[in-house]
Amino acid sequence: MKLALLVTGAYGTGKTSVVEELAQRLEDASLSYGAIGLDWLMWFDAGLADEQQEQVFLANLATVTGNYVHAGAERLLLAGAVADQASLDAIRGVLPMPLHVVRLILPLARIEARLGDAITSGRANDKRNAATWLSSATGVGIEDTTFTNDRPISETAQAIANWMGWQI
Repeated sequence: MKLALLVTGAYGTGKTSVVEELAQRLEDASLSYGAIGLDWLMWFDAGLADEQQEQVFLANLATVTGNYVHAGAERLLLAGAVADQASLDAIRGVLPMPLHVVRLILPLARIEARLGDAITSGRANDKRNAATWLSSATGVGIEDTTFTNDRPISETAQAIANWMGWQI
């Protein structure tokens, strides 16, 4: 059965790292997949209004996931901070398969330690955004389940794989 997995959560919770680990495990098990960091599909500035930018992001997502599925991918792994149900519904609406959503949880102190002295201004912004997301409960409630990512990434990835029913 074709399935997509979105790993979401506040900035700095390890979404991309978990998806990278899952992708490697699927590859090692010779199981077809496509992995996508959602941030890259929406990282542009063309002077558009927010709604227009979202439409470009969704078109990018539809194209990339469609290409992966056309090439034979039976699993899609998505990493991205999704703020609300409307954003999730928009993502779900362009995917060519059912979507399961995992939200990673990590205390702010661990996020700040993980991001450390950010080497880029973007990562410094992530630290500020994480504090805002956590204090306002942004993104909470859109998930199917949660996992606390306070252990090695490999263990969190395995727990998620088990939850998805993937024998990897």
